[in-house]
Amino acid sequence: MQPPRDPDVVDIIGIGFGPANLSLAIAIEERNGARPAADRVTARFIEAQPRFEWHDGMLLPGTTMQVSFLKDLATMRSPTSSYSFLNYLHERGRLSDFINLKSFFPTRLEFRDYLAWAAARVDVPVSYGARATRVDHDGAAFTVMVSGGGGCEGVRARSVVVATGLRPLLPDGIEAGPRVFHNHGLLGSLDRLPSTPHARFLVVGAGQSAAEVAAYLYDTYPAAEVHASIRSFGYVPSDNTPYANRIFDPASVDDYYTAPPDVKQHLLRRHWSTNYAAVDAELIDDLYRREYDEKLRGVRRLFVHRVTEVESLREGPGGVVAALRDLGDRARTPLEVDAVVFATGFRPSDPRGLLGDGIDLEAALDGDEPLVARDYSLRVPGLEGRIFLSGGVEHSHGLSSSLLSTLAVRAGEILEAAVATHRSHMATGS
Repeated sequence: MQPPRDPDVVDIIGIGFGPANLSLAIAIEERNGARPAADRVTARFIEAQPRFEWHDGMLLPGTTMQVSFLKDLATMRSPTSSYSFLNYLHERGRLSDFINLKSFFPTRLEFRDYLAWAAARVDVPVSYGARATRVDHDGAAFTVMVSGGGGCEGVRARSVVVATGLRPLLPDGIEAGPRVFHNHGLLGSLDRLPSTPHARFLVVGAGQSAAEVAAYLYDTYPAAEVHASIRSFGYVPSDNTPYANRIFDPASVDDYYTAPPDVKQHLLRRHWSTNYAAVDAELIDDLYRREYDEKLRGVRRLFVHRVTEVESLREGPGGVVAALRDLGDRARTPLEVDAVVFATGFRPSDPRGLLGDGIDLEAALDGDEPLVARDYSLRVPGLEGRIFLSGGVEHSHGLSSSLLSTLAVRAGEILEAAVATHRSHMATGS
């Protein structure tokens, strides 16, 4: 006979409520809907933001997703799910209109609306404006300390799913300021800049976001100069061909996970341009055409500084002086601008600061990298429950680990692993 479940201990607590844990919440709701009450999973999610958000500061008008709408929160796990992007379109009354677009790629603004629609619809408790500050384990369950609303509480859970997303990455030595900022907060940062009729901007980076920011600034500020600093000769096209896209298939996670370290490194290098430091070819052609036409007319606003890097910045009340260094002849060129936008990517959140008593963190690390099982659980010895990392595991699970591509399937795998662990411990009475 199995021991009774402790009602004060939830089965799963999710830290963070972006797309990854939203997809998990949907999987939990749909599983519970097909099970008797005694077999349902209890869960709670913690989100530091006051409401659901998804890249709100960088939703530039007209920019589109680079992943098919079919790789939404649920379809790859359950094609008949009511949380699919297609059902969202149906409920919004735009299904026929979207079909007429003949596109797999909605705008990011529309996809953000889809995510918010799903977050408002899912029937799983979410505490917004709350922050998980510490995770301890007492031999029987986890205690997650949660602060918010002026108070602090400990939430007991059998398993923890950490999905705290990515953090903006600035180059070493660069400090953010009113005129120096990451593109993650682009729209808000631009709104706070003093109005300047003939502004000058510097965009640093060579990926899709950098190119989109350059185009956006060029269009939004018709009298402005837009300078781009790129370490290569120019923007490189992304590899979105069918065979290359196989690296984002759910089955490819198995291939990557079981590969030897040298093969993993080979695959990352070979397919780097599917996701990093690469731009849609259409946007590259558009920017090049703008620059060429300006040279023809003799009136320049767009300047692409090739094979350069930002050596230093000096920010003052009236602008920023950037020192651009040519990587070839090492010459330095000063450039005075009103603002510098760094579209220099993101880094995974580090979960180590969360993990406390009763968790042998050193045993779960290989240097600075977490040791992660195929089911996304952290390899921590001696725990009855599991700590799952939903994201930030590119080193073990491949390029798709931080993307939407395998989101729905990963949520299902984490849920199945958590349920199997709970059942095992209940069966043994531990």
